[in-house]
Amino acid sequence: MISVSQSNCYSKAAFLAILSGVGAAAAQAQEDPAYSVELPELYVTSSHTATVEPASTYGAPVSRLELNPQFDLQVRNIAEAQGDVSIRGGIFENTGFRVGAATLLDPQTGHYFAEIPIAPEMLEGPGLLVAGDNAFAGFNSTVGTVDYSWTEISPGGSAAAGFGDNSLNYQRLHQGTLFSIEDAAVWGAEVELSRSESAGSIENGDHNFVRYSGRVQRVGESTQTDFFAGYQSKYLAWPELYAAPYGSNESDEVRTSLFLFNHSQSYGPESSWEATVYHRRHHDHYLFNRASLADRSFVHQTEVSSAALNGVQALSDVLKLNYMVQLATDEIESTNLENNFTSRDYAKVSILPEFLLSENGERRLSLRAGLSYDDTNRDASEVSPIADLSWTNGDDSYYLSFSQASQVSGYTAVGGATGGLFASNPNLEREVSRNVEVGATVKRSDWSVKAAAFVREDADLVDWTYSFGATSARSAKNVDIDTFGLEVIGSKRIGQLELLASATLLDKDEDYGDPSVDASFYALNYAKLRLTAAAVWSATEQIQIRVDNEYRDQADNVLREGDDAAFFTHLGVYYAVPEMEGLELNAAVENLWEDDFQEIPGTPGRGRQLSVGARYSW
Repeated sequence: MISVSQSNCYSKAAFLAILSGVGAAAAQAQEDPAYSVELPELYVTSSHTATVEPASTYGAPVSRLELNPQFDLQVRNIAEAQGDVSIRGGIFENTGFRVGAATLLDPQTGHYFAEIPIAPEMLEGPGLLVAGDNAFAGFNSTVGTVDYSWTEISPGGSAAAGFGDNSLNYQRLHQGTLFSIEDAAVWGAEVELSRSESAGSIENGDHNFVRYSGRVQRVGESTQTDFFAGYQSKYLAWPELYAAPYGSNESDEVRTSLFLFNHSQSYGPESSWEATVYHRRHHDHYLFNRASLADRSFVHQTEVSSAALNGVQALSDVLKLNYMVQLATDEIESTNLENNFTSRDYAKVSILPEFLLSENGERRLSLRAGLSYDDTNRDASEVSPIADLSWTNGDDSYYLSFSQASQVSGYTAVGGATGGLFASNPNLEREVSRNVEVGATVKRSDWSVKAAAFVREDADLVDWTYSFGATSARSAKNVDIDTFGLEVIGSKRIGQLELLASATLLDKDEDYGDPSVDASFYALNYAKLRLTAAAVWSATEQIQIRVDNEYRDQADNVLREGDDAAFFTHLGVYYAVPEMEGLELNAAVENLWEDDFQEIPGTPGRGRQLSVGARYSW
């Protein structure tokens, strides 16, 4: 995308430097039209996907996860409509979304974890927390956490619009401003407005989205403070959206508001802390039959308030203390869940001392060993050990890790009726996950490789299952499951070409303790083999071509119609118009080969989406 180059803004001098830098950038852009094209690089230590904007709507935080080898986004309608994010063969409720120091919760169901009304420009990431990092900093997420941090506001803005087949049209406006200076700090503000609508890539697959988000920020020499408010409203429809295999045309209308305060501060070479407080309200209205309000209408509203503190304190040259605390309270109003389970309080505390065992130049050997404590007012508590040994040598790193994490299930799984369309289970146990893994990252100036092998043992994992003899579309059940995995990601730069490829292998051994289970919608819906390949080609000074590919060989599932293998390609072409500084034209396609693979068993796959657009930046 075409944007003004970013600069740190710590003082009056820095602020003036930013303004002069903008002028210099404009002057250089007139001499070199491609100078202002600042699309992210493709590299295992930065971006893991080539395409940067979806072809089906405006961008959202979840957009950056699709075809990313670190995450598995299982899509209904489009990724920005309803996408379940799983990590390393877990299910959607095992994945947390952390912004700043706090994990954002939706206590009803993990289907809504990714409903984050924040403009992508405001967030750095996504990062990935797994193994000991997730056990330490994750919150009610046993397998992994999608990790975002707040960017610094840059002056300038953009306006974008696009249209495509299936009656798609979208518009977007974004503006960042630095407006006040006080001693060694700069204040700024940032706002964005986005909307999108489409008839959908298949019949009864329409959407209508809108998002408003804004923040005020203060940046000092060693601090950053953000005050954020965001709201989004989304209507989405899809055949068998949630209740496959009953063949109904379903819809969901969701509204999410988020108010958040974040402050980070460093006070030494190896000491810092970050605090986050937020309030999130989420309302959804699901229709089993979109044509009839009387045919199984479900309305829920959840509210979550949470505060978190995360930091590291250097105690000596060889000892640091990592610490994390998050508290949360929630409540739900529902037309369908039981009234005796409408609120819950959560707490997690992690203490993780870090010892420097040896140091010789760039070679460092360190050990982390500690505990985390999870508790709620409705469930048994759990103490979990965390330990890892890491060795770094310059840009290369190696580690061996053992960790445990635990979580409790959402209200739809545990707090509803034991029959009906979605059968809850009030006897669900706290989930406990133990993970052992070894991994390495090797980085050079023009190539890098990252690899990990792991064994994860999940006890009492909550899954949604199907039985041919039952009347419910799906039922919540505990399962004990062992997951074995190997993942490798590599990147290479060759002249004007950037390449990234990955391979992930997974295998599972499960025990439901219930012979009536005929199919699993989530825990056993995983790719035994998943390959991704991405490329960025700077064809000329003005033209850049970006492509992402994914091949997957999915585990067999009796509910899936069609093939268990799929091949997806997303393609984007970006053109910086030399005659008009700041103008970019783009064309994109999702699902180029129109593969109708059912990412959720029984739920129809999406079609192909083409779009063209323009963005003007200032």
